[in-house]
Amino acid sequence: MRLTILGGGGFRVPLVHRALLDDARRDAPGRCTELVLYDTDSTRARVIASVLATQSAGVRGAPSVRIADDLDQALRGADFVFSAIRVGGTAGRVMDERIPLSEGVLGQETVGAGGVLYGLRTVLVALDIAERVAAVAPDAWVINFTNPAGMVTEAMSTVLGDRVIGICDSPVGLVRRATRALGGADPDRVTFDYVGLNHLGWLRTLTVDGRDRLPELLADERALSSFEEGRLFGAEWLRALGSLPNEYLHYYYFRRETLRSVQEAAKTRGEFLDQQQSGFFRDAAAAPHRSYELWERTRLQREVTYMAESRAASGGWQRDTCDLDGGGYDRVALALMRAVAADEGARLILNVRNGLTVPALDPEAVIETVCVVDARGAHPVAATRLREDQLGLMLQLKAVERATIQAAVHEDRDAALRALALHPLVDSPAVAARILARAQGAKSAAAVG
Repeated sequence: MRLTILGGGGFRVPLVHRALLDDARRDAPGRCTELVLYDTDSTRARVIASVLATQSAGVRGAPSVRIADDLDQALRGADFVFSAIRVGGTAGRVMDERIPLSEGVLGQETVGAGGVLYGLRTVLVALDIAERVAAVAPDAWVINFTNPAGMVTEAMSTVLGDRVIGICDSPVGLVRRATRALGGADPDRVTFDYVGLNHLGWLRTLTVDGRDRLPELLADERALSSFEEGRLFGAEWLRALGSLPNEYLHYYYFRRETLRSVQEAAKTRGEFLDQQQSGFFRDAAAAPHRSYELWERTRLQREVTYMAESRAASGGWQRDTCDLDGGGYDRVALALMRAVAADEGARLILNVRNGLTVPALDPEAVIETVCVVDARGAHPVAATRLREDQLGLMLQLKAVERATIQAAVHEDRDAALRALALHPLVDSPAVAARILARAQGAKSAAAVG
């Protein structure tokens, strides 16, 4: 099986490779035998290839690794295409976060005005990729991890239909931590109801041996305080909600506290990662023999500081050691590939077209929910009825996503303004207009430069 990674010079690619090596050690049927990396930055691709070479040393049956020179060459012959690109690089993320903050609203990679700006820059590139996949690798399955993942998956689905599936590591992490908090429940015997949009979803049941134990968990303050989402949101609010929200909902439910924490931080998350990753790639390019050591040290620092502002806003606490392994999305990607290749019928939380899962949404709208995956793809399972507050947020954010796609595809400034102004974390159309003007000015200045 051949896997192509677009954004093959991305910092987290070794996590996907690590999961592939686990398959090789087990001699898993249908495992990946060839890994193709493609990146517009050839230096970064070579650095990551050197990390993979060290990581796979001595592993029998490790997939071969090849760097492709162009996109069509990378796609041709692929069984699966993993899209994890970052249009504009980490410097673009810095802009996406700083411009909204200058107007007193949240700047974050996928949430709020920052997410809209990132989507405006990314959608057309993602659509170009979808067109090339359809032309040169029509039988390939595309696994999208490019952010904003739900929005980008929906745009790509207009070309690829159900052959593009979006993934995220947040829901699987939430389920894993909640299961652990129940005190030894076997993860293989747990089923769950999760529904929403990417970075905007709720775990609403957690069933073990036919009994929903989520009410039991919500009633146990000590158990809630034992894992990340419980500490982020607090027992009182979780009991009022009657569900466990995705960690990114902290930006919505505690917007004032989180905004203040972000404003008080010395650097935005984008600035931290831009500086950290620039240093890693510079040092690793100069000393390829140390690339894996440098990568592992940098990765751990990245995981320790994940969502630091939200943790500071909720009292200040450190991540659990068991949550510092990194990835999660890599395991979802591999589980998805296995389920398709082996026709397994696995249950995974994925970003797929809605169908009839949420009747209030367009059937073509991409949602994040529990799916059964087999050789024909990912099929959303029936979900319990959404509460009005959950559905209301989903409808508003889906309007934002669709306006962003329209703005990017048609260069429609009105749609871009609507996308920014309708976002729950942007409190004024006037603020939205200034953010849009500043972003367009920064884009023009970068093009001239």
